[in-house]
Amino acid sequence: MKEVRCAVGEDGITVRLSGRIDSNNSHAVEEEIMNAIPAGRALPVTLDASELQYVSSAGLRVILRVKKTCPDLKITNVSTDVYDILDMTGFTEMMTVEKAYRAVSVAGCEEIGRGANGTIYRIDRDNVVKVYNNADALADIQHEREVAKLALILGIPTAISYDVVRVGESYGSVFELLNARSFSKILSTEPDKFDWCVKEYVGMLKKIHSTEVPAGKLPDMKETAVSWAAFMQDHLPAEYGKKLLSLVRAVPHDDHMIHGDYHTKNLELQGDEVLIIDMDTLAVGHPVFELASMYNAFVGFSEADHGVIKKFQGFDFDTGRAFWRASLSSYLGTDDPVKIREVEDKARIIDYTRLIRRGIRRGGLETETGAEEIKLWTRELTELLDRVDSLTFTPYVLEVAAETDELPRVISFIGRHLEQAGCSPRTAAQMSVAAEEIFVNIASYAYDGGKGTATVRADVEDGVFTLTFTDSGRMFDPTKARDPDVTLPADERGTGGLGIFMTKKITDEVRYERDGEKNVLTLIKKI
Repeated sequence: MKEVRCAVGEDGITVRLSGRIDSNNSHAVEEEIMNAIPAGRALPVTLDASELQYVSSAGLRVILRVKKTCPDLKITNVSTDVYDILDMTGFTEMMTVEKAYRAVSVAGCEEIGRGANGTIYRIDRDNVVKVYNNADALADIQHEREVAKLALILGIPTAISYDVVRVGESYGSVFELLNARSFSKILSTEPDKFDWCVKEYVGMLKKIHSTEVPAGKLPDMKETAVSWAAFMQDHLPAEYGKKLLSLVRAVPHDDHMIHGDYHTKNLELQGDEVLIIDMDTLAVGHPVFELASMYNAFVGFSEADHGVIKKFQGFDFDTGRAFWRASLSSYLGTDDPVKIREVEDKARIIDYTRLIRRGIRRGGLETETGAEEIKLWTRELTELLDRVDSLTFTPYVLEVAAETDELPRVISFIGRHLEQAGCSPRTAAQMSVAAEEIFVNIASYAYDGGKGTATVRADVEDGVFTLTFTDSGRMFDPTKARDPDVTLPADERGTGGLGIFMTKKITDEVRYERDGEKNVLTLIKKI
């Protein structure tokens, strides 16, 4: 039994098929379809297969002949059984073939996440669904599934969609997140876990940012940011617009991963495992672009109306601002308010650029509230542009005056990274001793009593903790220093050389190089 119903509209012809198409009725089906196509009008044809139960090779030949007549042919709402036939015979490669999707309702469901492209709801104990804003979201869903798979292969713990469903007039991706709770939920209901959330949140962030992505696999966030800055040329005084565009263009290309929408609703705790979700914004780029989106989620977007963050994240503005500051401090590995503010200002420039553009494009200048918000963000942006001359920074580097008074800052910076690396208390104490010996040596001798600076970089990779000290003082290679004879009695031993000797004993390796006018000393410790 078959039935063919045709409808001709301005956007094309829809042919609704039902029942079976086989050798007995294929000729009649083809005739009805061809008769429905107006002569002389090149209209796209859609075969709606929502009620089609079976198609034989005779039916496939009908579809093929229709395709030759109507190159824009597509088949929609295809059942799994029919789709398998079309797929194995190569029809899915020749034309657009869309599966039928089960319908899911999110009425009354808990909202657990909201991003630029969609909203995530918990639909039952085990599963969540991301509903896309774009009604024609199948391409977006496919993109997100591909980049999430890439992230998982590269070692980022995430959830992979296992089903696509219809939700109202749009589509959704279904993920298994058994009894998972977002970090926003944890922060709003268990404030005593604030520090734990910061630690896990920053730990995941560093994991993402340390992941190098094969060339061409993800979009470059810098290109997007350049387009934002270019848009602003018509909405800022000329000198500010020119400087903004120049600053963004000067950010170097970076093939390391960034999430693009990294906030506490997109971090889930499932059992004792932390997962990152909402992967459609995944990109590559300098960390400043990530920090800009973070600032936006916790502070920027709620700056004009502090009630916004409560609706979005579930906690208040003060909590959001405190979490942002604590996370930035942990990420940079320093409590230094000057360093933290310096990096924050760079992130704010990108964020305000994005917010102003978004506000203008959504008609913000046409409403009193919107105009006030745009005015606030514009004032903040121009004030920042007056004092910021670069958007780049090195995440894990501390620069200080080469003076012994700065030792507490150095030890605090290193301690932060040792803690995040999961070092044992014994290893952390040993590395702090080694770091003190090296820094005091630089402060005391590198500049012969004059003024100078030193930088300290901390890196952790594959169970190896690396500290790199750099200064521009006089050349000195401690690896060539003669070790003191520690077997001599006290009255026969000199007082020098013990610090370098201890450093060599504490660490697994000490490396030195003279890089131009700089001393570069690297301490390596397996953890």
